[in-house]
Amino acid sequence: MRSSHSLRRASAVLLGLVVAAFALPATVSADTVEATGGTGPYDAEYTTTWRLRDHTIYRPSDLPDEEPLPIVAWGNGACRADGTWFENILTEFASHGYLVIANGRPGGSGQTDAEMLTEAVDWAVRENTRLFSPYRGRLDTDSIAVMGQSCGGLETYEVADDPRIDTTVIWNSGMFSDADPNRLDHLHAPIAYFTGGPSDIAYENALNDWDDLPSGLPAFMGHLDVGHYGTFAEPNGGEYGRVGTAWLDWQLKGDTQARARFVGGDCGLCTDPDWDTDQKNLS
Repeated sequence: MRSSHSLRRASAVLLGLVVAAFALPATVSADTVEATGGTGPYDAEYTTTWRLRDHTIYRPSDLPDEEPLPIVAWGNGACRADGTWFENILTEFASHGYLVIANGRPGGSGQTDAEMLTEAVDWAVRENTRLFSPYRGRLDTDSIAVMGQSCGGLETYEVADDPRIDTTVIWNSGMFSDADPNRLDHLHAPIAYFTGGPSDIAYENALNDWDDLPSGLPAFMGHLDVGHYGTFAEPNGGEYGRVGTAWLDWQLKGDTQARARFVGGDCGLCTDPDWDTDQKNLS
């Protein structure tokens, strides 16, 4: 069962107040490419396209021929339509060989909706086969993640029944009501939750959702004591950038070293004193 439209809008208002402390970057005009960075093997940048007007695209500056890029769709906190609000962490993902598509134009305003995540995935799938597309044959359309922070996490929930999705990631988020224990039964792909610990306003919501996940669903929960704002604003997304990249590397690229950070009692994050973790059905 998906979260209701009214629930998502109510959460957008509340979480919009909470995340207002993020600084807004400069606006970039359509079809402009902005160099950024990242710690991965690829220099990364973000750009826009008239074919997907209301989104911001993060990618390696030189699209690789030898390794198709898995696809990541991102929903912003507060459901805010600013595709560069989470620039640091999204650039980090892109530098490790991902095509990341964020809701909203660079420096944009207004509100997004869950359908924009589906639009991002649809666009990427089309671009992989479109004649003369710079992405033609360079995307791995069988490896797709959808993720979001705060209200963007609720947007992620709304589209999580899409059979094309291979993993979902919920950052600092959770549903506002746990009255329906079957509300998450539409989830089908491995899921990860990352919260800012007990001081994160979404901490209890995430715990409630964790308890009501469908039986047998592979899931990881990680709490880092950094509050609702996480480490998104730190260079390269800070610890969230490193952990998020590892989850993507495992789930979308089958990286066994990345897997070791999440699986088993002695997993990398499990033995890290800064993290409080839990896991279900991971192997």
